[in-house]
Amino acid sequence: MKRILMIAYHFPPLAGSSGIQRTLRFVQHLPEFGWEPIVLTTRPFAYERTSDDLLADIPTGTIVSRAFALDTARHLSIAKRYPGFLARPDRWMSWKFDGIRRGLKLIRQYRPQVIWSTYPIATAHIIGAELRKRTGLPWVADFRDPMAQEGYPADPITWQHFKRIEMTAMQSASVALFTTPGAARIYRERYPEANARIEVLENGYDEETFAKTEAELHDRAPLNPSKLTLLHSGIVYPTERDPTALFQALAQLRHSHPDLASKLKLRFRAAAHDDLLRTLASKYDVMENIEIFPAIPYREALAEMLRADGLLLLQAANCNDQIPAKLYEYLRAKRPIIALTPLEGDTGSTLRHAGISTIAPLDDPSAIERLLFDFAINPRVGSLATDIAIRAASRKGRSALLAKLLEEIA
Repeated sequence: MKRILMIAYHFPPLAGSSGIQRTLRFVQHLPEFGWEPIVLTTRPFAYERTSDDLLADIPTGTIVSRAFALDTARHLSIAKRYPGFLARPDRWMSWKFDGIRRGLKLIRQYRPQVIWSTYPIATAHIIGAELRKRTGLPWVADFRDPMAQEGYPADPITWQHFKRIEMTAMQSASVALFTTPGAARIYRERYPEANARIEVLENGYDEETFAKTEAELHDRAPLNPSKLTLLHSGIVYPTERDPTALFQALAQLRHSHPDLASKLKLRFRAAAHDDLLRTLASKYDVMENIEIFPAIPYREALAEMLRADGLLLLQAANCNDQIPAKLYEYLRAKRPIIALTPLEGDTGSTLRHAGISTIAPLDDPSAIERLLFDFAINPRVGSLATDIAIRAASRKGRSALLAKLLEEIA
């Protein structure tokens, strides 16, 4: 069996990030396709929140090396202030020192054929690039999101750091992986000399985890009996997933069809910006339609999706080249999906190819109101994914594609 050194900040026991799933499920499934993962990550001390719920999903015997790292904002700040250079390219920049040292030791000891690192966090690519430089091993640079974008990062110096890391990856990596066609297109245009080395490998869902969750799901009652609950599971970003128009639409529906509006509950799970949601709910007088709940363990979150009357997805036009990782879990949950995102973006396109037509722009209150109206009358019309689309999005299938790419460069 060949070996791959996988460098990832997002790994159990970190809590609260969907980015964990990509690395964790590759670690689970790659051995089936002839590759043994060796994981280089950080010590739990670096994580703001931890949970043991996914530790059991790391296969027995997997080598996991945890390097020393500090979170600048929590460990090196005084009165919540810290020098900017200690958080560039990110707050975990200290990870690179022990990360490189441990990475070299792992390479000497286990002789992997390939190095793989995943962004975010940007420091992972710094470690990956340095290990490639020192060892000459093929390097796969995995981009779960684009790096240096127009206006992001907002700090010009941090943006320059991102740009340099990105350029190094595009020049030195044997393969640059992107999770969406739009992101790959951007980078092909930005780095035409790297066209042949740019690949798309989308996120997905883990069938084994879903199957186990379904088997253990004893309470299959609706989340709110006598109501229709639309669940948004995950972070609500103030710009990239701005829910303002959604709250306006709900207010309009309460005015035009109060009987239908009274049937609806919008549940926000682990939104991270609870104050924003409460402010909007108060402003538009829809508080009685809104539920705001904290994060829960991953399998409990999947169980909640399976019990929801519908699943709500938010993605603004400024993220047309990105797809929320939870989209694939939404597909597998086989519940009605209401998507507030442009039709022409990667998120909208993926949903339409999955057979879902219940889509409206995130900034169009009238179009959203029509979707809520239709959902309140018949939640299933146009909102369910096809079986073909669901099967195509499995993490095991994605792992098989990654293994094939690794064979080509090893």
